[in-house]
Amino acid sequence: MSDESENSGIAGKVAMAAGAAIGSAAIAAAVLWVKRRRDKTPDAPPPHPQDAPETD
Repeated sequence: MSDESENSGIAGKVAMAAGAAIGSAAIAAAVLWVKRRRDKTPDAPPPHPQDAPETD
């Protein structure tokens, strides 16, 4: 009986470590995605229609 409790304790610790690693990777991916998205936003507003080139 003591062997089963030792194995389940180790398995629980391994599962917790794996969950923490997956969670950390997800947080890192979300931070990188937000940063990349923020970098893509244009700083200057689009030109007004009065300044647009004339097309026919």
